[in-house]
Amino acid sequence: MSAVRAGIPVLIMRGGTSKGAYFRAGDLPADPAERDRLLLRVMGSPDPRQIDGIGGAHPLTSKVAVLSRSDDPEADIDYLFLQVQVDQPRVSAEQPCGNILAGVGPFALERGLVEPTGEVTPVRIRMVNTGAYAVVHVPTPDGVVEYAGTTALSGVPGTAARLVVEFRDTAGSVAPALLPTGRIVDDLDGTAATLIDNGMPIVVLNAADLGVTGYESPKDLEADEALRERVEKLRLIAGHLMGLGDVAATTVPKMCLVAPPANGGSLSTRMFIPHRVHQSIGVLAAVSVATAAALPGSVAAAYVAAESPAHVAAESPAHVAAESPAHVATESPAHIAKKSTADVVEHSVARESHSTEVRIEHPTGWYDTVIDVTVDGDDVKVGRSAVVSTARLLLDGIVYPAEYPASRGETPDD
Repeated sequence: MSAVRAGIPVLIMRGGTSKGAYFRAGDLPADPAERDRLLLRVMGSPDPRQIDGIGGAHPLTSKVAVLSRSDDPEADIDYLFLQVQVDQPRVSAEQPCGNILAGVGPFALERGLVEPTGEVTPVRIRMVNTGAYAVVHVPTPDGVVEYAGTTALSGVPGTAARLVVEFRDTAGSVAPALLPTGRIVDDLDGTAATLIDNGMPIVVLNAADLGVTGYESPKDLEADEALRERVEKLRLIAGHLMGLGDVAATTVPKMCLVAPPANGGSLSTRMFIPHRVHQSIGVLAAVSVATAAALPGSVAAAYVAAESPAHVAAESPAHVAAESPAHVATESPAHIAKKSTADVVEHSVARESHSTEVRIEHPTGWYDTVIDVTVDGDDVKVGRSAVVSTARLLLDGIVYPAEYPASRGETPDD
């Protein structure tokens, strides 16, 4: 008689511009080390192709969500995000994922962890990785999750039902604070940078300061070895400044190169995550970059304030790249780095509160965000952060992990 195969219930869902495997926490081992070993086999890692698992051979499609009912009175669901490395035997819980978050609400309803409450069901979520909260508003006409709709999301073919994702208490999610150094602009080895964490630790850099336009394709940027080495050098410096320590083996902070908008948005972005370049931009990364754009004097705000999107859109990327934020600000990085939040806004009102809509352009389109920011001297506070997203159920079934020896660590031969 053959042995009974041990399978695990799973939903495979597209969340935003990512794809991942969604599990109930109770269907996985409680011990984190044992759980991670199992997930490596489920996803097919370490192997560049992930040929023996359900991973998609790319960081954007090698993601896992582990979900359970929450005992937190402020949340319905606890959501743990795990990034399964494609070609290394490593599972990381260092950061959340806003794209996969979009699928958490639908999953909770599909698995009966939350009951529908009307035409739209708000699902309150505690992001276990950081302790921050989010609310995903899921369309549930007739008490059933609706996936079909007319909302287009850049980077995703076709349209789907609209999901509104609101973030709460995301400032300083991984780093110690929204602005970990207390400054809006810092000097990284002679390069001006805004170090920020409003849901994801991000280093915002002027593309022109690194010798590129900021409109290159992800493939071209990844092929530029000198650029990649420079970006990584700055990332290691920023990691210490942001209170993250030695980040050589971690996935945060991400590195965002910004340039003037080319297609009518607020600014253009290219995101290193941290060694590959994102085909679009992650949700929480977009929120952090949008927050930087809403802060007077930041690297991102320099482009947004310098010229209106309509004016910039009429010019070619090559032309608008000729003027860097350093030129717009007319100050050197070393000088800017000495300026506090209060210095940056000293010529404005003592207390400035505003809601900013930021359209972030990325390699495959754009991402729309809404950020509420209050600047009061040295005190910067972020209120509501929200994005529009979509999600879709791709598969509801059972996954059967490969039964490799516990010592497995080599990549299978071709």
